[in-house]
Amino acid sequence: MKPLDQFSKGQCRRITHVLTDIDDTLTTEGRLPAAAYKAMEDLDRAGIAVIPITGRPAGWCDHIARMWPVKAVVGENGAFYFAYDTGSRKMIRHYARPGSQREADQRKLEKIRKDVLTAVPGCIVSADQAYREADLAIDFCEDVPALASENIDRIVDIFHSHGATAKISSIHVNGWFGTYDKLTMTRTLFRDYFSLDLDRIKDRIVFSGDSPNDAPMFAYFPRAVGVANIKAFADMLSDKPAFVTRHPGGLGFAELARRILKDYDIESTLNN
Repeated sequence: MKPLDQFSKGQCRRITHVLTDIDDTLTTEGRLPAAAYKAMEDLDRAGIAVIPITGRPAGWCDHIARMWPVKAVVGENGAFYFAYDTGSRKMIRHYARPGSQREADQRKLEKIRKDVLTAVPGCIVSADQAYREADLAIDFCEDVPALASENIDRIVDIFHSHGATAKISSIHVNGWFGTYDKLTMTRTLFRDYFSLDLDRIKDRIVFSGDSPNDAPMFAYFPRAVGVANIKAFADMLSDKPAFVTRHPGGLGFAELARRILKDYDIESTLNN
């Protein structure tokens, strides 16, 4: 992982989209700092599309798509994308699995929930579970004291024993049924909503993340950037980002935005 200042001027000038995780990438200690929100606004005003790619629930993603300076959002680790058309005042929603299948999946996830809570003391179902449509989120450090790594691994094992996919974020273990992930839904979003071939333009895209479940995105995007707190997960990453910021969380994302916008020669305009 190279320091962000090695992200060259030529690379910055080619960027058209910034994809970003939310928790501990845009946020700092669970809050969205003003600097991170302003960074999204600045990128958007410069014509660079910002697209959160998150494990957070459908309820949050509806709000984000409507009210944040973003062009779309991929949620629940690739279960769907939402995009708000301001002209028609219509929310476009696309899901990886149909509604009937998601309902059946929820019944199976309920069995997993019971097994996890019985087998792993100290974890809880995430407080945002009520707003989810496709997955089960188990909180291991957001609203509870942090669990030991072996207990987090035990949660993952229980998901796998039921035939579910499970990924570890910085705060949750998210589990679901289906073969989708953040990258597959990102491909679908670009193909169906933006009419773009992700493979052809991936060198014009930055992905910013912070945790092991971002590894497929780090592997795919040559301009991937980890915020500084990614270093805590270095030994767990199957693939690492090409660059890393000096600052953690939302301040790291703001650092990334400043680096990109510096070479658009509009930084002074944006600060007025």
